[in-house]
Amino acid sequence: MPRSGRLRTFIREYSESSRAEKISFIPPFLILFVEVILLAHAFTIDVPDIMVVELTAVLLSISIVEILLVSREIHEHYTRGNFDRILTIKLDDFIIERNEKSVKKIVTDFIEQYPDYYSYRTEIYHATCQILETHKEELIEKELSEKLITFIKRNKKTNVDEIVENFVKKYPKYKRYRSEIYTQTCKLLTK
Repeated sequence: MPRSGRLRTFIREYSESSRAEKISFIPPFLILFVEVILLAHAFTIDVPDIMVVELTAVLLSISIVEILLVSREIHEHYTRGNFDRILTIKLDDFIIERNEKSVKKIVTDFIEQYPDYYSYRTEIYHATCQILETHKEELIEKELSEKLITFIKRNKKTNVDEIVENFVKKYPKYKRYRSEIYTQTCKLLTK
């Protein structure tokens, strides 16, 4: 393993980057390799052609700049992903702890508790909305599961389609969860 901290960090960032970023990092090295061979060949001939050497040197410098730019882009993408992940975890814990439903209040209180996130108000707002929506979906699925169990116990029907249809008629707010109701009903009836 390399001793350089920057190199270890870059290797970690590269290994966690997307496939497209990994692939975009390969062509500049291939071009760099070909240009080094061309440059070496241009210097080894008896009378080097100055124009070939100059153009190859320009292309070589462009490849090096491209490698640096792709490396920086991978680093920025990794840093952004890490920031989003940490923000989501902190925000989720904060929302669970406060048990608040107002997005504005959550964002304001979160920024008061973590002032270093003040400049990321928009990201906090969007993450809060997503987290609250996820919590709402989880709560609805839990309620749905509990109601479905009691509904199946009361109605001794064995046809899954009839159970789903009658359940949706009785509880219309779960109409858009038909597939989930169907799946859970199948699981409950096979037990």
